Amino acid sequence: MPSQGGSKWFDDDGRVRRSGTVWTASAHIITAVIGSGVLSLAWAVAQLGWIAGPAVMFLFSLVTYFTSSLLAVCYRTGDPVNGKRNYTYMDAVRSNLGGGMVKICGYVQYLNLFGVAIGYTIAASISMMAVKRSNCFHKTGGKDPCHMNANPYMIAFGIAEIIFSQIPDFEKLWWLSIVAAVMSFTYSSIGLGLGIAKVAETGNIQGSLTGISIGTVTETQKIWRSFQALGDIAFAYSFSIILIEIQDTVKSPPTEAKTMKKASLISVSVTTLFYMLCGCFGYAAFGDMSPGNLLTGFGFYNPYWLLDIANVAIVIHLVGAYQVFCQPLFAFIEKTAAQRFPDSEFITKEIKIPIPGSRSYNLNLFRLVFRTIFVILTTLISMLLPFFNDIVGLLGALGFWPLTVYFPVEMYIAQKKIPKWSTRWLCLQILNATCLIITIAAATGSVAGVVGDLKTVKPFQTSY
Repeated sequence: MPSQGGSKWFDDDGRVRRSGTVWTASAHIITAVIGSGVLSLAWAVAQLGWIAGPAVMFLFSLVTYFTSSLLAVCYRTGDPVNGKRNYTYMDAVRSNLGGGMVKICGYVQYLNLFGVAIGYTIAASISMMAVKRSNCFHKTGGKDPCHMNANPYMIAFGIAEIIFSQIPDFEKLWWLSIVAAVMSFTYSSIGLGLGIAKVAETGNIQGSLTGISIGTVTETQKIWRSFQALGDIAFAYSFSIILIEIQDTVKSPPTEAKTMKKASLISVSVTTLFYMLCGCFGYAAFGDMSPGNLLTGFGFYNPYWLLDIANVAIVIHLVGAYQVFCQPLFAFIEKTAAQRFPDSEFITKEIKIPIPGSRSYNLNLFRLVFRTIFVILTTLISMLLPFFNDIVGLLGALGFWPLTVYFPVEMYIAQKKIPKWSTRWLCLQILNATCLIITIAAATGSVAGVVGDLKTVKPFQTSY
């Protein structure tokens, strides 16, 4: 059945009919959410303990679901059925909050995506090295410490991303999303399974109600690390930045907002259940000694082939997730360049390259050059600042409040014309303020972690 105001082949905005469903949208969100964030959750729970750890995760999931529902309403401005569509997060901010906010939102969003790309490069190189190291440990029976340099692995990941980043559009990436979703379940399940096995093998549950004990760390460290754990958990839930882009692939009727609320509920529930299991079993297995990354911190050595499968799955997933996060950034820069220089052939000309057996590929020189430089830049920064575990906490913190809470709440208030000082307005502002405080705490904790790391690291010379 054609959508309101559209025809059989086109939607009401003249674009080709969207075909996305609740399930494709959920798959996209799960791919974006269950990223490498899941691997640091055992560490985060270890900082907070058996009470606060799961409670904080649950609270973050509620806030994320609630603000995602608010954001879904802002996909169309005005009327939920025939209102003007907003294709990106920034379009939604522009039509609901106006120009000044758009600039701030753009800086935060694109800086965040840039940071995610760096975080993923580092996580992927660590997993590639973990495969090499676990095989080396296995060969030498654990006698050789098996130190190795991270740079070649980061460069290899960069080369793969340069090739993949030439895929022009988000919509053409559906198969990559499905592969990535399967991979993320694979490695998270292996991490979970090993955690359960370890608890079953030792027969006792490690950890305490209040988290890592003073003595293992100093009191000040305990405070900073608890704050940083908040950032890590926030990072594990950060998908609102690509929510509108995902909503733009969904067909109507029912209204896109309805479909998206359902998809958010499904994906947030699935990921929270998963996070609880991974975080809690990891903590139960290792207690205070929970590693920053469950599968590469060598909490587990055997069965080494299973760890290899998990780490290969992480790398494949990160190759896909890198694209899912960077495509909105690529699209924005390319669109801006085309508007700024409409007559430049370098920017606008598409060169058709025939591919035998399928449709021809459109090569655009600007896309080729810009995306390649972008990937090279993220790879270089990763080699320079390889302790991105802390900076991931920082990114999680900085991205969480503005993008997941502040903008969705403010846009919803504007869209629904909620009067100031009414009960609903007050409740939304209290949520806003609380999340801001959490963000500041998490950012401070992560900065403290980065400062600590800077004392020990030499640029370009990371070995593990």
